[in-house]
Amino acid sequence: MTVSNTLQKLRKYLESQTGKAIGDYNMIEEGDTVLVCCSGGKDSYTLLAMLQALQQRAPVSFRLVAMNLDQKQPGFPADVLPRYFASLGVDYRIVETDTYSIVKDKIPEGKTTCSLCSRLRRGIIYRTAKELGANKIALGHHRDDMVHTLFLNMLFGGKMKAMPPKLVTDDGAHIVIRPLAYCGEADIARFARGMAFPIIPCNLCGSQDNLQRQKIRDMMADWDRRYPGRTQSVFTAMQQVTPSHLADRSLFDFAGLTLATPVEEGDMAFDTPVPTLDGTIHIRYTPSSSTTVSF
Repeated sequence: MTVSNTLQKLRKYLESQTGKAIGDYNMIEEGDTVLVCCSGGKDSYTLLAMLQALQQRAPVSFRLVAMNLDQKQPGFPADVLPRYFASLGVDYRIVETDTYSIVKDKIPEGKTTCSLCSRLRRGIIYRTAKELGANKIALGHHRDDMVHTLFLNMLFGGKMKAMPPKLVTDDGAHIVIRPLAYCGEADIARFARGMAFPIIPCNLCGSQDNLQRQKIRDMMADWDRRYPGRTQSVFTAMQQVTPSHLADRSLFDFAGLTLATPVEEGDMAFDTPVPTLDGTIHIRYTPSSSTTVSF
């Protein structure tokens, strides 16, 4: 296919961001076999494209195996992904398991299906990774997914927890990696459109507009419209955590805090740097009253 200059630049940018995330978190090492989970959505198509491109010039040698789980959803176009994988020349495995019937049987009509569906998928992915000898499992979650999960857990679960770029699986047998951790959803969507990937929509659960995750997506979309760059800012914050300025007693010994305890930044963490005409920096502190004190 003919690729425009704009699409070429976008591809290079996404490859750069993917490569940086892989390097920063040491996601892929010499001799790895990486199971690339492909649902047929824009994220997983982009993930596979990025990993194939990086495989050609990476300083380490690794194997890729694409995997799709055919959940036997009514109307699922089972021929699309095998044909696409074959056109790329990538090793692949199609796993056919009727999780659709299980989910529909166990979840009452009108209730969200994501939790059970994801647990079933996860178990099948782990089993397939073992069968194929894959030590790494690559998922297509991106930066926005990670930020949304942070707010989902904070607002609905009371935990400050998100999707990490890298983790050990529940069974302790594999490492899950998210190479698109530095990539924004909007860029991935533009790339997928430009590449004309044969997108397969997930219709197992329908639209489920009442999902808590969708509420978070809408909230962040509105925030980014009004204050561009907020999602990236939150993601950057996830990489720069100061335990002494939170409230988790397991991460910082608040009870044992004394005047001799070294604390990063101290009260300076709450101050805003204010540049002046001569280039020096003053610190402005605004107390709860209306009085502003500069010093």
